[in-house]
Amino acid sequence: MKAFWAKMASANILYQDIPGAGTPLVFIHGLGCASSCDYPRVVADTALAGRRAILVDLLGSGFSERPAEFCYSIEGHARSMAELIGSVCEGPVSLFGHSMGGAVAITLAALLGARVEALVLGEPNLEPGGGVFSRAIADMSEGEFVAHGHAETVAAARAAGNTVWAASLAISAPFAVHREAASLIAGCQPTWREMLGDLPMPKTLLVGERSLPAPEFDGLADQGCGVAIVPQAGHSMAWDNPGGLAEAIGKATG
Repeated sequence: MKAFWAKMASANILYQDIPGAGTPLVFIHGLGCASSCDYPRVVADTALAGRRAILVDLLGSGFSERPAEFCYSIEGHARSMAELIGSVCEGPVSLFGHSMGGAVAITLAALLGARVEALVLGEPNLEPGGGVFSRAIADMSEGEFVAHGHAETVAAARAAGNTVWAASLAISAPFAVHREAASLIAGCQPTWREMLGDLPMPKTLLVGERSLPAPEFDGLADQGCGVAIVPQAGHSMAWDNPGGLAEAIGKATG
């Protein structure tokens, strides 16, 4: 892995830079996850083979550092990512963001503007309020989550058979996960959905077949956002069907 010193956070972001041709494809993971865990199999698929790919572990997750003073908000992550991309990539980039990472990717695309060649989102957060896991986390205070909620959430995920997420969550900084969940609940103005509608680059929403119906994503076609289904997958599409996710990303990014 490589390390990038993010000045705004005074900490190192760790990332994998998979060599290849074409526009770099930047992967941004979801809450309690890590790109170093989720996406190696995806980028190795024949649909993306030969493409340069940058797999970023957001601050507080995976191999990246965990500065206690960092905000861990969606905007904070996007700004630290903009620093990284400005340093390690020349020219345009394409972005893939999953779940919470989708909100980060939308915010990042707004910051980078014309540098973003294509934006692909896997079941992203688009409105304030979060999802089932983020709401449960944010219902606790940060102190409560650090003291016992983090361990309880990991244990519950493991008991439910969600072993990969449990393992990723277990090595995520508890205070970072709580601040991320709180940021998802709070949302922003304009909303991520409204920001997405204003973005000019080609945009594609990916939904897992097992997640259907998904009324929360209705109307995106009217905002110029294409919609594609990842077969044999639910929300955790990188784990459920990595080849299908690779194929969908490949089609969306040319």
